[in-house]
Amino acid sequence: MARTSDRTDNKNHYQTLRISYGAAPAEVKKAYRGLVKEYHPDCNHHLDNHDDIASINLAYEVLSNPQSRAHYDRTLGLKRNPNSSNPQGGRSPQSRREGHLNEDQKIDRWTKQVYEPIMEMLEVILDSLDEQIDDLADDPYDDGLMEDFEDYIDECRGSYSKAQIFFRAVPNPASAAGIASYLYHCLNAIADGIEELKYFTMNFDDRHLHTGQELWRRAEEMRYHAQRSMQSLQKE
Repeated sequence: MARTSDRTDNKNHYQTLRISYGAAPAEVKKAYRGLVKEYHPDCNHHLDNHDDIASINLAYEVLSNPQSRAHYDRTLGLKRNPNSSNPQGGRSPQSRREGHLNEDQKIDRWTKQVYEPIMEMLEVILDSLDEQIDDLADDPYDDGLMEDFEDYIDECRGSYSKAQIFFRAVPNPASAAGIASYLYHCLNAIADGIEELKYFTMNFDDRHLHTGQELWRRAEEMRYHAQRSMQSLQKE
């Protein structure tokens, strides 16, 4: 019969991270980091700590997200007023006027309201990763450096979310379909890259960091093609 980790026996996520039920997000993060260091193979040479690491990662994934934490608290019978905001969905009312514009007007509007704002956000996201990694390389286990790197990831996630809103706000003209496709694949690569970089901060596994860098390069390539296609379209 397979051995079950002592950490997972009759423990909920709060007990796994050794925190109170009312722990603030900063406390959750601090507790998680301390446990990852304690159970990381470089610091702990026990051969059977994989279950411990898995349960620590799962607990942090649940408790670090306000929505999943609120749902988990309800399963535990805890009363809490979740502080979550639901983004407004749906298309912009401006899209209803699409039929009244000719193709040139559609391109001009899409360029100003979609393409240009997204390209500005992509610059913020894509042009700083190497510098961030160089700073972190001084000591990945330094809490201050890791917090700076996590702040960068959070900024990328915020810019990505805004870019997604802009991308959906106005339908692309037929002549800009290729550009929109490049932007779509660029944003998808960024979304996957953000998750890989986030996993790296959770378990210090360099494979996630390298995958994140590769996805960033993919996004850079898509951005380049979008720029070239836009230049060609504007010359027509």
